[in-house]
Amino acid sequence: MALIELRSLTKTFSTRSQQVEALKNIDLSIEKGDIYGIIGMSGAGKSTLVRCINYLEKPTSGTVVIDGRDLAHMDAKELAKLRQSVSMIFQHFNLLQQRNVRGNIAFAMEVAGIPRDKREKKIDELLDIVGLKERAGNYPSQLSGGQQQRVAIARALATDPKIILCDEATSALDPQTTGQILTLLKEINRRMGITIVIITHEMSVVESVCTKVAIIDNGVLAETGLVEEVFSHPKTDAAKRLIFRNAGSAESLLGEKMIRLVFDGVQADKPVVAEMISQCHVLVNIHYADTRTVGGKIFGQMVLQLPEDHLQQEKAIWFLRDHGLTVEEVKGNAH
Repeated sequence: MALIELRSLTKTFSTRSQQVEALKNIDLSIEKGDIYGIIGMSGAGKSTLVRCINYLEKPTSGTVVIDGRDLAHMDAKELAKLRQSVSMIFQHFNLLQQRNVRGNIAFAMEVAGIPRDKREKKIDELLDIVGLKERAGNYPSQLSGGQQQRVAIARALATDPKIILCDEATSALDPQTTGQILTLLKEINRRMGITIVIITHEMSVVESVCTKVAIIDNGVLAETGLVEEVFSHPKTDAAKRLIFRNAGSAESLLGEKMIRLVFDGVQADKPVVAEMISQCHVLVNIHYADTRTVGGKIFGQMVLQLPEDHLQQEKAIWFLRDHGLTVEEVKGNAH
């Protein structure tokens, strides 16, 4: 039996002038121990779906079954208890600014009525797991984004959940910190057997950590399967757009931002741009390239058109600079 099972799940939002069907007849099964990615473009319905899983949004129709229990048949008290076993991690951390790290981790346990002595012991264990022992007395304003997300992960683990729902949990982080957080989640899954559902619009997140993936497009479940199968052989237009296998569709994802890369002779013989495309899964268009040999070394420059998505732009630029290239924005005539 699946740990999470969605059957004909539909969610409709009503406005004064119209009804918007955010989710349409979603059927999805997530097994115990999975790291399951749910991916789609902005506005596809991903966040609505994850909020329906724990009934923060009540579906218009269809059923949500967790660990064999239909959430529609639970009262408010039963749902509150269920949410202790279905924790959630958000994009912007949602930490209590007036509490330090220990206080933030303790909060969920206080709500659950766990005695103070047990809370303190649990906090020590969680601080060790997320690598924040030395930051226990710090407040959120004293922490980096990655450290704040580690606090949020520790808080999510505080009630010994069976499931963790991550709603764009790495979208506000730089690429290096994103990798660290994903590695931490993977280790938590391995050590504790917690089922993790990751909502994201980044293919690189799914590919690096997830075992299975579902692609949401305009409220419809377009494609599901093992990550390597879906990414190697996408069947639907929605999957191809996300994976950049359909050049015609992918072209529309490119924006107006252009950058110039300057190669200084050391990096010019290395496939840095190809590695960036492969590792960051960022679609670029080469507008101009020029190389020449000076003193036995190759020097040159390249002008790239970047995606419209700002996060993808930042990841591409960070990767290129991290690999020793000079990167500068160009406007007007690129060369």
